[in-house]
Amino acid sequence: MLDALLRGHVLQCKAIPYGSNDTYVVSLAESEHCPDVAHVAVYKPRRGEAPLWDFPDGSLYRREYAAFIASRALGWGFVPPTVIRHGPYGIGSVQLFVPADPRVPYHHFREQHQEELLKLAVFDFLVNNADRKAAHCLKGFDGRIWAIDHGLTFHEHPKLRTVLTEYMGQPIPGWILRDLAGLLNRERKASTLKQSLAQLLDRKEIDLFFERLRRLVQQRTCPDGRTYGYRSFDWW
Repeated sequence: MLDALLRGHVLQCKAIPYGSNDTYVVSLAESEHCPDVAHVAVYKPRRGEAPLWDFPDGSLYRREYAAFIASRALGWGFVPPTVIRHGPYGIGSVQLFVPADPRVPYHHFREQHQEELLKLAVFDFLVNNADRKAAHCLKGFDGRIWAIDHGLTFHEHPKLRTVLTEYMGQPIPGWILRDLAGLLNRERKASTLKQSLAQLLDRKEIDLFFERLRRLVQQRTCPDGRTYGYRSFDWW
């Protein structure tokens, strides 16, 4: 799938008419000689990123990819396959489009998928996600919970802003701690992730990611608002 996203020929590129940054839906074929659509993806070019006062200009597409490889390193597959590649508007992130039923929003499935959402809340603490809206949590037609829009992650200062406030202060169950400790304590695995992140983030951002990882493993609890300084997205 990653190879298909990375090398697929762009057949169509249509703008998504909302959001603060330029975002496009692209149709990908196996090659320019094959006119059949193989995959549909979401393309976010660097040149379409709106300037922000707190995040470095032109870095959001790299953070989208960083969130994917961090999730993959943990063995957590809720971030759709994502790559960095050139498209019609230059370099940017390209992420597999996840078909989801718009009639089943976050507040309709949250009670039935608490385990998956608890894992997602832990992940958001870990990557310091400043933009976890309810609309960024999807229940795909495949029945799985997916998480999208990770451009505002990995900042060196506490930035957590989330709709997943009900998990703050809750104990982290053993099956999640095993994944966290498995990344933290396996030197080769951690080193590989550090090398990958070094192409995308500043050194301090990477060091703080691993510091948050150590903190979660040691405390075995999702940090609450008093210790983390979160902002809530309850109204989304």
